[in-house]
Amino acid sequence: MNKRQAMQTEQHTWPDDVDGDVFRRMQESGFDFGEETDIDFNIDLAAWPPSDALLDLLRGQAFSRVSICPPDETGSGCILVVVHGKLTYELVMWMQRTLSEMAAPFGGWCDSWGVLQA
Repeated sequence: MNKRQAMQTEQHTWPDDVDGDVFRRMQESGFDFGEETDIDFNIDLAAWPPSDALLDLLRGQAFSRVSICPPDETGSGCILVVVHGKLTYELVMWMQRTLSEMAAPFGGWCDSWGVLQA
């Protein structure tokens, strides 16, 4: 059995919530939780555009990338924060909480994330 097969046969237990559901679907599709990957976190804002102070605060952290997603046809834009590492439920919860705390004084919050699956 190679490393990929071993990772796919490991049983993970995640909470019964929306994020846990995403992890279960990823496991079912064969996602390799043992490999590092880019994890995207979206900060949504009550008002657009984002403040320079929030962008400076985020860019001053050790994130892989911070970029602005311009408003779409609905008028909604976001700030994309990318973290490179092993995807774990605990990391996702911590990052969403941390980013929400950082963004809250500027009318922002983070409750969505994702990874690109091949």
